[in-house]
Amino acid sequence: MTTQPFDDRDGLIWFNGDLVPWRDAKVHVLTHALHYASAVFEGERVYGGHVFKLTEHSERLAASARTMGFTLPCSVDALDRATETVCKANGIVDGYVRPVAWRGSEMMGVSAQTTRINLAIATWPWPSYFSPEARLKGLRLKTAPWRRPAPDTAPVHAKAAGLYMICTLSKHAVEADGYDDALMLDWRGRIAESTGANIFLVFGDGRLHTPVPDCFLDGITRQTVIALARARGIDVVERVIMPEELAQATEVFLTGTAAEVTPVGSIDDYHYTPGDITTALIADYAKATTRTTRQTVSAA
Repeated sequence: MTTQPFDDRDGLIWFNGDLVPWRDAKVHVLTHALHYASAVFEGERVYGGHVFKLTEHSERLAASARTMGFTLPCSVDALDRATETVCKANGIVDGYVRPVAWRGSEMMGVSAQTTRINLAIATWPWPSYFSPEARLKGLRLKTAPWRRPAPDTAPVHAKAAGLYMICTLSKHAVEADGYDDALMLDWRGRIAESTGANIFLVFGDGRLHTPVPDCFLDGITRQTVIALARARGIDVVERVIMPEELAQATEVFLTGTAAEVTPVGSIDDYHYTPGDITTALIADYAKATTRTTRQTVSAA
């Protein structure tokens, strides 16, 4: 399947304070971020013209930038307003938003103390990260060939561009074998997440289990789903989960801004069927996003 290249589209991108034509939003080949991964980004969803959890995402982008040693060139509030502006300018009703901040081309080398910090926000229509067919039957996952690094070896709690190199390598590897995504373990061999989403498992005790996010992002959707589960009276357990426990799981699903709540049908040789907890949380998450939209519309 072919898709339209992301550098050749109609529309506007918010770029360092201005709305510029999509095709004109360019950086130099010697940009520091391209060579040394000095960039942070976010992924956000638009539902009914409203960006879900916008301020939380803007705050995380600012926190990621601080972790990477630089400060965004605008406040969180200004970032929120810029995001709303670019979504409105592009007429986005249901779509995806990608803010990104990076070090520029003023210095070339590991040290980049005086580079300009650039900030851009792009948005486009995007209904679902996974195909409807894959979501319906559950995703097929395979254990990744790469692992999440230890917290003392990388800025693991920042949404930093360099951390996704192993995600791309892992996803490409398992896609070549016919799988939808990869299950990533951490450096200790514990279950961590998929390449771009957090993971939840249901066992025979009827509780919802999820790995402790000590070396990967504590996702905003993850936090939302935990709150939704607890509101239903479902006990949520954050703990160490080992790969051998996959044999005892009865339900598995992923959560993320792009993935939303997506059932997993299999991991390696283990098979699962979406059950009551998964289907309930899919419905609750859908209600949470549409409720936010209705509140925004009524408030306007």
